[in-house]
Amino acid sequence: MSKKPSLLSGILGYRCPDCRIGRIFVQQGISPLKSMLQINKECPHCHQKLQGESNNGPGINYALTTILLFLNILWYYPIFGMSCKDNSIFYFLAASTLVVILMQPILMRLSRVLYLYILLAFRG
Repeated sequence: MSKKPSLLSGILGYRCPDCRIGRIFVQQGISPLKSMLQINKECPHCHQKLQGESNNGPGINYALTTILLFLNILWYYPIFGMSCKDNSIFYFLAASTLVVILMQPILMRLSRVLYLYILLAFRG
């Protein structure tokens, strides 16, 4: 029997929570956006059921979006700086909002994968 891939590579590779080999999503890329969130009914490799609910992961998506908004300060502050004496806080908020909007397709897919990993861990 082959060794199961690591948990992190399974999550970031959008792989099945059970075997970490089969793909979760029907299409590999995020383009076209219209169908990027379609999940396979079951894992093509181990036949683990992947679709339990039609709307899974919005709470995790909210948490990931909020975390990303706050993590933007790690790159913004050293490059541009911020001060209360000028409008730099508004520039930071605009840049953070733009980053979150551009990252939203990836965050939506990642939140569904994390939801499946958490759900299957509790389901047994």
